[in-house]
Amino acid sequence: MMPLNRLDFTTRLLIDAGIGKGMRILDVGCGSGDVSLLLCDLVENGEVIGVDHDAAAIAIARQRSAGHALTFLEADLQELPDSVGTFDAIVGRRVLMYQQDAVATIRALSKCLRPGGIMVFQEHDTTLAPASVEPFPLHERAQRWLQQMLAREGADLHIGFNLHGIFSQAGLTVESVRAECLVQTPDAPYSLGAIVRACLPRIIALGVASAEEVEIETLQARLDQERSGSSGVYVGDVMFGSWARKN
Repeated sequence: MMPLNRLDFTTRLLIDAGIGKGMRILDVGCGSGDVSLLLCDLVENGEVIGVDHDAAAIAIARQRSAGHALTFLEADLQELPDSVGTFDAIVGRRVLMYQQDAVATIRALSKCLRPGGIMVFQEHDTTLAPASVEPFPLHERAQRWLQQMLAREGADLHIGFNLHGIFSQAGLTVESVRAECLVQTPDAPYSLGAIVRACLPRIIALGVASAEEVEIETLQARLDQERSGSSGVYVGDVMFGSWARKN
């Protein structure tokens, strides 16, 4: 069990929502298992099941979770098998923004939530960042590549602002909504280049930018140089978190 980083937004969100020892948790859109592994530490002797439609991501999650009490399933979020049973909490991070009908998705997931159970989601608003007083043109350009990629993929860029309405329309009682900026100082590492690298095939395929424009092999070094040469503070992301209860 790894020590918890209580400065981490996701960790604080889950703890404040009431995720704790002995609970049975469903991590939806689990990807390669980052949140699933965190949940495993939080519930200790409880149970965590991760679900995602991406078979490749599930395979990576299974490899990473060796030695942990984790189960991973490949399935659509609105068509979970009855065999998964019910849960004390359902958790998701950066998932609802990709759903064609987020309210229908939450309604479907709620069927797997026990009465009194908690639905916890972390989503991001990509329209509020980047933000700074001093100019960071390369950072802004890289962020725009990611924002345009998401927009062309049909993602909801304002999903953070919409969380309260989504939960309420799905019949849940919202207990909290919060937002937090990811603030970067000149001496704080920020892996924007790595994020762009991971998304580069999508950026190119969608016609957002070419490989020649991105220059991925030197992008992180150029980003680091831009920030280290400034005394300014840069806001790179705005994270929203919310939890709601099933009556």
